[in-house]
Amino acid sequence: MVRHIGIVACSAEGAALCYRTICAEAPPLMGKHVHPEITMHTFPLATYMEHVYRDDWDGVAELMLASAAKLKGCGAEFLISPDNTIHQAMPKVLKKSPLPWLHIAEEVATEAGRRGFKRLAITGTKYLMEGPVYPEALDRAGIEHRLPSPLDRGRIDKIIFDELVNGNFRSESLGFFRSIIDRMKAEGCDAVVLGCTEIPLLVTPENSPLPTLDSTRLLARAALLKALDKTG
Repeated sequence: MVRHIGIVACSAEGAALCYRTICAEAPPLMGKHVHPEITMHTFPLATYMEHVYRDDWDGVAELMLASAAKLKGCGAEFLISPDNTIHQAMPKVLKKSPLPWLHIAEEVATEAGRRGFKRLAITGTKYLMEGPVYPEALDRAGIEHRLPSPLDRGRIDKIIFDELVNGNFRSESLGFFRSIIDRMKAEGCDAVVLGCTEIPLLVTPENSPLPTLDSTRLLARAALLKALDKTG
């Protein structure tokens, strides 16, 4: 029996990439035009950001739980959220969730360990880069991490919210990301976490100075394997 995937979405571009990845990568495992049943629910990004701006992670958790309840009602059997930032609320969510979740940072940490990476550069929103989501997951996996400078974190955040979430991918912004990744490489990082689900639409393995850990696609692939009961 193939499990029904529930997607708790937040920003459209990242959620769409996650959904497309599941649908595109399922046929080699399941057959032509076949993928697991998938249901997605999302509140507007603005509604989430009202809480994030206030550092109100209880409010973020309540939105995630409201989506979880709707998805359970649609028949979903487990949940994912293709949004790194709101994973800061995950400890609160898990206490009340009606369904189990996969955790995006844990999937990234697992892949980093599998590929033998020792020190990761973290990119994402400023809330993600300055929050506990990746430090906690990477610490548990015994993997070091480094952050861009405060000034660079501010510009990365601005690019994400002014451009990437709106589907605007500019060559100038790619150049900036490449310069950041180059600096992190000089600090001894051996891979870069694309820790905002829209960043992989701009930064790719082909144009990155470091190997990439694409959080969006890694989560999607983990969800596909779980739906097929290939991960236990």
